[in-house]
Parts: sequence; C-alpha cells; structure tokens
Amino acid sequence: MSEPHANEAGTIVLIHGLWVNPRSWEGWKHHYEARGYRVVTPAWPGLDREVEELRRDPTGIAGVGLREVVDRYESIIRGLDRPPMIMGHSFGGAVVQILLDRGLGSVGVAIDSAAVKGVLPLPLSTLKSAWPVLGNPANKNKAIPLTPQQFHYAITNTLTESQSAAHYERYAVPGSARVLFQGAFANFNPRAATRINFRNRRRAPLLFIAGQADHIVPPKVNKANWRLYRKSPAVTDYQEFPGRSHFIIGQDGWQEVADYALNWAEKHISTRV
Repeated sequence: MSEPHANEAGTIVLIHGLWVNPRSWEGWKHHYEARGYRVVTPAWPGLDREVEELRRDPTGIAGVGLREVVDRYESIIRGLDRPPMIMGHSFGGAVVQILLDRGLGSVGVAIDSAAVKGVLPLPLSTLKSAWPVLGNPANKNKAIPLTPQQFHYAITNTLTESQSAAHYERYAVPGSARVLFQGAFANFNPRAATRINFRNRRRAPLLFIAGQADHIVPPKVNKANWRLYRKSPAVTDYQEFPGRSHFIIGQDGWQEVADYALNWAEKHISTRV
C-alpha cells in the first residue's frame, strides 16, 4: 500500500500479552498493513529482543510491572500524530483498558483480556493456568517460563499437542511473574495497577472479544469485565467466538477475529482530539 493510504487509514497499536513478545502479532500486523494501516507492535520493557534470545537470557524481564508496561505504551501513543486504534491480547487487553481510561486512543479492542480490578470470577481453569507462577510466592520478581505442557493447557488447549508444540517454539518466552501477581491480587489492593474508572464517559469506544474455549481467561471473566462498564455512556461491546482458545490471535481462523475487530473499530472510531 502507498504511504498516503497508510497515513489516511491511520495507525493501529497492537499490545502483546504475558509469555510472548510482539512476534505473536506477526499475522495481524501484515493483515492490517494490507488494509492500508500503519501497524506498530512495541514490546513490553525487557521484551524487545527475539524470542530465541529471550529464552536464552531473560535478563530484563524479571521484576517488570504493569505500571512500567502501561507507561511505555502511553509514551509511544502520545508521540503519534493522532490517536490510534489500540488492540491488546491477554494482559495487553488490560493495558488497553487502562490506556483508554487515561484518555488515549480513538478506539480500543481487548481480546481475551486479563481481568482488571473489580472483576470477581475466578474459574478453576484460570487458577490452574496461573498456578505454575502464583503457587510459589518466591516467583514474584522472577521471569518464569511455561513448560510446553503448561502452555498447551493454558493457551493452546484447542490445538493438538504437535500444533501446540510448534506455536510454543515460535512464540513462548519467560514472563514477568510480577505482572501476574499484580493482576491476581488486584482486588485486595486499593492502589492496584489495574484500577479503572468504569464510569468514565469520555473514554473511547471499547470492544471485548472472548474465546469460548479459553482456559486462562474464560468468557465469564470477560463478560464480568464488560458488565462493569454498564454505567458509562461510552460504547462498550462484547463478542464471543466459538471454539477459540486463548491463542485466538494465532490459531487457524484468526483472520476472522482480526477482521471483526478492525471492522468494529472502523465503525465506532472516535473523532475526539
């Protein structure tokens, strides 16, 4: 696409989640660029290296917290010429919610979003998925990888073992346990990093996308999160895709999800400046 077309379409910021880095968006990035958008996929602090290097040396990941992650994306977004569409997956979805609450972005999409403060459901599959990290308080300031088996249960449970193993090799990196602890115990912390003003009437439109077969963030979690916004007049929508795991952005059929997210965003984009 020509650069004028890309400038006219605008910018999309894609925010990755825990246990991966920006490579997890590689399909979406090319897909959206083909539709004329400029797509930027910044890394969390400490994760701006290749997957293979991060596995060998996770230095820089340990101890990174949600506030540092959100502040990095805020700085990047404020440096753009105009408010971008912001889309995030997993903990990236929680980051999207925080950024919109801060008045950033023209529209937001939270995909399989990690719970923010105030979300109460804690399904057994969520606890089982996070237990390899949360089960040991000494992990709090460490970079903890998932094993291939843990990755398969938590993230790629609708795939075969061989398919999951291939995605593990392509995308999986150690994750900052501090982020997971902050998310898990947010409801016990009055100053939680994931605190949101759900009544904020000035924020940009927000779409929640859930995967029906997601283990780590089942639909009931996303639905509970979505309902917390019901007292705000700002647009907040919910869409669920059947048979999709937490790897909704990479498993077969991801293009359907990507197109739905972008079509919704184009329809609801805010013209606030």
